[in-house]
Amino acid sequence: MSSAKTFKHVHMPHGVVLLLLTTPLLAQTTRPPQPSAPVPGTTIETVVVTAQRVEQNLQDVPVAVSAFSEETLRVNRMNAMADIAQRTPSFTATEVNPGEPNLAIRGIGTEGINSNAAGDASVVMFIDGVYIGRGGAAALDLFDLERVEVLRGPQGTLFGKNVVGGAISLITRKPSMADSFAEVNGTFGNYDRRDLLGRFNKALSDTLAISGAFSSRQHDGYTLNETTGNRVDNEDSTAAHIAMRYRPTDSLDAILTLDVVDQDQKGQPRDNICNTAFQGGLHCVGINPDRRIVNAVKDGYLNREILGISANIDYTTAWGTFTSLTAFRNTDFSHADAFFSNPINPPNQIESYNENVEDNDQFSQEFRLSFDALDKTLRGVVGIYYLKEHNKRTEYLTQDFPGPGSTGKAAFPQAVDASSFAVFGQTDYSLTERLTLTAGARMTWEKKDVDLAGVRLAGPGWPPPLAAEYAISASKRWDAFTPKLGVSYRFSDDAMAYASVTRGFKSGGFQGTAGTGASAATPYDPEYALSYEAGAKTEWLDDSLRLNVATFYIDYEDLQVSQLVPLCCVVIGNAATAKIKGVEAEVLYRPLEGLDLNAGYSWLNTEFTDFAGGATANYTGNRLPRAPTSKVNLGAQYQWPVGDLGVLLARVDWTYQSKIYFEASNTPLEVQKGYDVLDARLALRAPDNSWEVALWGKNLGDELIKTHIVAFAPFQQELVTYQPPRTWGISVWFRH
Repeated sequence: MSSAKTFKHVHMPHGVVLLLLTTPLLAQTTRPPQPSAPVPGTTIETVVVTAQRVEQNLQDVPVAVSAFSEETLRVNRMNAMADIAQRTPSFTATEVNPGEPNLAIRGIGTEGINSNAAGDASVVMFIDGVYIGRGGAAALDLFDLERVEVLRGPQGTLFGKNVVGGAISLITRKPSMADSFAEVNGTFGNYDRRDLLGRFNKALSDTLAISGAFSSRQHDGYTLNETTGNRVDNEDSTAAHIAMRYRPTDSLDAILTLDVVDQDQKGQPRDNICNTAFQGGLHCVGINPDRRIVNAVKDGYLNREILGISANIDYTTAWGTFTSLTAFRNTDFSHADAFFSNPINPPNQIESYNENVEDNDQFSQEFRLSFDALDKTLRGVVGIYYLKEHNKRTEYLTQDFPGPGSTGKAAFPQAVDASSFAVFGQTDYSLTERLTLTAGARMTWEKKDVDLAGVRLAGPGWPPPLAAEYAISASKRWDAFTPKLGVSYRFSDDAMAYASVTRGFKSGGFQGTAGTGASAATPYDPEYALSYEAGAKTEWLDDSLRLNVATFYIDYEDLQVSQLVPLCCVVIGNAATAKIKGVEAEVLYRPLEGLDLNAGYSWLNTEFTDFAGGATANYTGNRLPRAPTSKVNLGAQYQWPVGDLGVLLARVDWTYQSKIYFEASNTPLEVQKGYDVLDARLALRAPDNSWEVALWGKNLGDELIKTHIVAFAPFQQELVTYQPPRTWGISVWFRH
């Protein structure tokens, strides 16, 4: 439903460009899977997205969305969610471990889901429109994608299971009847990195095609466990994706996809940062000051197996396009980490070990109809959605303190059956050629049945990880109405402004590692976000400059906040309300042929307006976790022919992010200070795009960036994991 180019161009003086280079990366294009040669002229290509569940020009979508094409992902070596977040406004991606991400957009993030089988995410991942219910269930190796779309703010109307903070949509490459190819990409780098990616597409006939990809990623650990002598936080994963497409007529298009992931690697023991003045440094004796060296009795592990199957059928009728999306996913995920460890200080040795074993099945079915009527002045999407999840998780907590009889070990078995049903719709009505009104709503009904237990396996020890055993069964229903109202006005073919009001919702849940049966049986309530947003999508200088901006204000209520009970467990409750406001902008500028400049800026102001803080403190007035006040991204890419050798491509990216807190308490023990990251790449590409050789480096300044912190204020200690250090390598790509 792209708008036609019918209005007069708007021109802007070149001097204004310098004021605009303060905004983050936009995708360059959605193109065939091979790298593109230098683009003639300075016109920026159209970016097609499905942010509103139909194909649209990015510049026509009245939503704050960043889109990254396949070529952009490859050239920037964006292989993980942290790479996407680095170049997206108001988006942070941290992790408890590689299988359990903590994602936050505009200050709205997921708290406590990683230890809770009955919890939901605030920022939700979708693969080809399929909702991914668990953090460990997502295939985070971004290896066979057509594009990634990041929708910022509540998405309460069109996306399954509702989205209170934002949606990350991974769109995989589709089989094509018009092309057949095979390609391979190999990478070698420091830390003994060995990556292999193979992809193909085969047109079997005019109506049938198959495509697929295989990925293997391996590297040694970035951290040394001095106790065992092994390198930990390594990577050892394989993944595959295959799709079959059948299109017998112009009106019927069916795609069946299968994806698998197999991951088997060591864990992530925490770095122990402590105040040596506390009790004479009782917990710090012998700790290596090198932040990439830890001391843990066990290395830990991370194992994950994922199987995903989906069938998408589009059938075009006189009424519009009818879509059926059926999906099943199974995830076996387990990990163990030395939560706190100091085995080099006997007899004062203290060990905390955390192990989780999770098995998740989910089935979803969506039917929707996209339509236009009244001479295309009325356009929209209506549908129904159903999701059924079964999640079985057991968390084991071990506390081992000095002295006889001081070990405590507890298990928290969790079995959750969850269901969600929704009816939804959204329509756009063009009052005039320039003015469009939008109205949408979603009605959601959800239910969760839980069987939760706390079992003492050893101890109780001192202090006990579980005071008394329990086993409870409980059930709870929730429903929510999430409307949207919007208006957009097209000033010209190159300038559109919009405003909207949207309500988002996240379901309630139950405690996964409650200290008592009463706590386990008491559900916490849903949380809600009411977002007011205004923005503009514009192109200038004969379509060589693209500038998209958004400003927003969010009322955030009944926040589900997780708090660590020292030496026990994580407790989740509806502890707070908050206000969020901010500004985002994205720019792509092509001043001359072959040269692309992108820049970015986002500003966030977040505040807990009411937070009792439970039994610990009052956090009213504090900032929300993982919400940087400022974020800047600058990038430049230039490609030029070098005689008969082919095309030389050089790219550099710089990102700055101001400090973030990891907890609502906002103490100095829970902060990642502001930092900047520099990435670069230099590639030589064949004249016919049949091969490419590239040198690349990431985090060239070797910044030490905290990705997760657990703070023990009474002991003045931080338990920390980090993002990767400086990495570099060479990649060789061939295509036939």
